[in-house]
Amino acid sequence: MADGASSSGGARDGGETVVIDYGRRRTTCGYCRSSGPTSISHGMWANSLKADDYQALLDRGWRRSGCFLYKPEMERTCCPSYTIRLKANDFICSKEHGRVLKKMQRFLDGELDPQVGSPQCKASPTKRSLSEPLNSPISKVSKVSANEFQAATCPNFLKEDEFISCLSSKINEAIDTYFQGVVLGSTVQLPKAVVKTVKPQVKKKVGEAMQENKAGVQDLVYTCNISFQIVAAVRRALPKEKSANQTEVLADLSPNSVAEKLVTTMGHLGELAGFEVKACNGHLNFYSSANSAMQNYTGDAVPAQASDKASRSKQGSVNKISAKHPQKRKSLEIRMSTSHFDPEEFALYRKYQTKVHKENTVTESSYRRFLVDTPIVFVPPKSGDNTVPPCGFGSFHQQYRIDGKLVAVGVVDILPKCLSSKYLFWDPDLAFLSLGKYTALKEIDWVKTAQEHCPSLQYYYLGYYIHSCNKMRYKAAYRPSELLCPVRYE
Repeated sequence: MADGASSSGGARDGGETVVIDYGRRRTTCGYCRSSGPTSISHGMWANSLKADDYQALLDRGWRRSGCFLYKPEMERTCCPSYTIRLKANDFICSKEHGRVLKKMQRFLDGELDPQVGSPQCKASPTKRSLSEPLNSPISKVSKVSANEFQAATCPNFLKEDEFISCLSSKINEAIDTYFQGVVLGSTVQLPKAVVKTVKPQVKKKVGEAMQENKAGVQDLVYTCNISFQIVAAVRRALPKEKSANQTEVLADLSPNSVAEKLVTTMGHLGELAGFEVKACNGHLNFYSSANSAMQNYTGDAVPAQASDKASRSKQGSVNKISAKHPQKRKSLEIRMSTSHFDPEEFALYRKYQTKVHKENTVTESSYRRFLVDTPIVFVPPKSGDNTVPPCGFGSFHQQYRIDGKLVAVGVVDILPKCLSSKYLFWDPDLAFLSLGKYTALKEIDWVKTAQEHCPSLQYYYLGYYIHSCNKMRYKAAYRPSELLCPVRYE
């Protein structure tokens, strides 16, 4: 070692690893949004890095960003980050993952029309606190016909339990979006929403309590009491001696305020159609907007009998329309190439960063540093060698193209034991396809296939898992995943 640099010879390909130690780094944290330098890590700059050595570093808690390597100091940093991985052959596909795969297949088969009410990536609400005034009118989710809602959000007329699951997912997204801007502390684990069908006897009680007209009560279809659970979870998790911010949050923390904030957030997201969602005594109530939409158009209430007849004919009408106007089948192609600058990829990256992450300036130089530059030495495949996969080892970009159009790019590292997922960017116009989840499933499939040629390549590394960050918890859904012990590195 000389001048802070370290190197190791290469056995697999004759290359070498050369790194420069940068020591401890203190920065603000993007996960808990700290105002001070609370994120503490150790850093190194890699001039060159063997695939075997980077695999060993991953298994010691390191990650790379371009050519920069970093490892969180777990006992000091504000948000401990655990390396998470999945053994591909042990992966258990959940119901949600199955729905993502089916949705993509329907889209490719021409059965899912993205032009009819497809959820687009919309601006997230800005940072806020629960102490904001609540005198603004209750927002309602945009209204379209029930036909459009069924076709876009829950295609092929899912069974009621699956339909309810769709609504629950929308509420959970609103929870994640809203509470990412509220300082609650790292110990608070927010519950997941469960939507329930409103029974006739409950509708009667609601109508009596709220003094609504009969037609309005009959439009009440689903309800959710997640606001009560959130309040209870926050109060349980916060310590007895609270900070000033936590005290301010608790001062206005009630099921009513949480419910109203979630309604407002869902309005911003624009993810629902065919329903009006209202906050009522801490509950989230979902009302069918088919009747109210027709009433607004004609100026008169729609007779319940006529409405029921229209509802019964919906599925048949949509099926007839689909039969008359069949959609052309689309083709999905996945291309893999070594890491290099591609103008088409950069254009998609810029669109993704500006629309999804709200970045005002996206430069080519920052893109190159983050996702193109790599220190990992490429190892080409060799005929008859089962220690290297057909693509070789190194850094790669996986392009997802639908009918030739680039819709997503996964930036990955292929190493002796794993595919390490580094970053993904996708077309915001296709947000309804859940491309993040879909590409992760395809990467898991890739590992299974590659293992046939390279038996040592068994794992799918998902980066870091931060339990206190709601945005990270989706990684735990890829089961049975493993977390790296920061003490024994096992």
